[in-house]
Amino acid sequence: MQRAAALVWRGCCPRTPGPWGRSQSSAAAEASAVLKVRPERSRRERILTLESMNPQVKAVEYAVRGPIVLKAGEIELELQRGIKKPFTEVIRANIGDAQAMGQQPITFLRQVMALCTYPNLLDSPSFPEDAKKRARRILQACGGNSLGSYSASQGVNCIREDVAAYITRRDGGVPADPDNIYLTTGASDGISTILKILVSGGGKSRTGVMIPIPQYPLYSAVISELDAIQVNYYLDEENCWALNVNELRRALQEAKDHCDPKVLCIINPGNPTGQVQSRKCIEDVIHFAWEEKLFLLADEVYQDNVYSPDCKFHSFKKVLYEMGPEYSSNVELASFHSTSKGYMGECGYRGGYMEVINLHPEIKGQLVKLLSVRLCPPVSGQAAMDIVVNPPVPGEESFEQFRREKESVLGNLAKKAKLTEDLFNQVPGIHCNPLQGAMYAFPQIFIPRKAVEAAQAHKMAPDMFYCMKLLEETGICVVPGSGFGQREGTYHFRMTILPPVEKLKTVLQKVKDFHIKFLEKYA
Repeated sequence: MQRAAALVWRGCCPRTPGPWGRSQSSAAAEASAVLKVRPERSRRERILTLESMNPQVKAVEYAVRGPIVLKAGEIELELQRGIKKPFTEVIRANIGDAQAMGQQPITFLRQVMALCTYPNLLDSPSFPEDAKKRARRILQACGGNSLGSYSASQGVNCIREDVAAYITRRDGGVPADPDNIYLTTGASDGISTILKILVSGGGKSRTGVMIPIPQYPLYSAVISELDAIQVNYYLDEENCWALNVNELRRALQEAKDHCDPKVLCIINPGNPTGQVQSRKCIEDVIHFAWEEKLFLLADEVYQDNVYSPDCKFHSFKKVLYEMGPEYSSNVELASFHSTSKGYMGECGYRGGYMEVINLHPEIKGQLVKLLSVRLCPPVSGQAAMDIVVNPPVPGEESFEQFRREKESVLGNLAKKAKLTEDLFNQVPGIHCNPLQGAMYAFPQIFIPRKAVEAAQAHKMAPDMFYCMKLLEETGICVVPGSGFGQREGTYHFRMTILPPVEKLKTVLQKVKDFHIKFLEKYA
């Protein structure tokens, strides 16, 4: 084709001899003949189309990075090109990414990670000895003394030992076995892996997975991907998003008509709702799971994020053991933690773990087999998880600085939680429950009937319409409540409380001004 094209080009001067002594006109004729011999190729149909792709993947939705976030990205590009907006920046309050919002890393964690990543620094006097001690221990457990090597599929052995020791300390002496610890790529990886091994059956015997509404969209996404059955139970918004066992019973009984419910997911502290469950509530949930033969998943990634003085974090593992052997020897429980939340905010390392207890020995082998398919979680993330569960202790060189930094982060979050609750509740048409824990507000918003009709005309959920208008007019990106689930007829949005205090005040004021104008426009 290149030769033919060149011949055609040379044909633009028909009387000029070509390089081989032929005229340009004869060259053009030859090119035309070549092109006629080669029929024009039609584009074949794509093998992978929306119609032929895996329908379970197509059904997956993840609101935290959904359409509203894509729109935020478009607006950011427009601002960079100099297109004028009524604001100068997009504030991404849609996701719990602490360091992206300006939170500073914990010094000790980064020191150990630097030493692990570049071991030559172990000879530097700039690093404290307690950091060097931890780095050496981690590296000695890695193949070739390097973070760049694979680890065992279940994770680096000494890190699993440190996780087990942490759980034992946290739970007041309740024992934890390193063999029940699985290091994961963030908590999300552990949750999706456990659900993958739990889901089975077809028709009315297909596995049902009970999840809270509102929920973190990871759960509905994985359930869709696995073609399992989502069983919703509703948190009680009028009672500070409390979990009511009677609601669990209602959801379970209704689900039994069309599936086999065998998994119960709990998020404590709650995301997006921020409630912290009482010990009595956890006991009731465990008894319910024991009674109904349900496998418990306890998402506890916000266990360090408790702000209300009337609340305390209780791990499901600890309460389960303290309820006695009838429960502790029988209820199957997987609990999850991560480097991404708490006071650490190390989302990018993708470090996490799950502890799975009372698992059948043969299933434990199947779980390890499943994990081995992805070889191992990132070893750097495993190292970061180790520093979270094995921080400086009193008497060590780095302890005082570590304590100050940790208390500063958590103290600021507690102030911002109260600030957010108070300011939202001053706005007509917005109601916000107390932010007892986690790092989000999930206020209920009043949306007038005319706005609902306008949303329908745009083929949007009303709260998506509201959040899109908020983004376009103020640059503030939040996630509509419909992405998390909510009772019919109610509307919400989720907003992180992570921005620095002054920026958070600006965000809240902008939301207030927007909401008042929105109510006036659609009154």
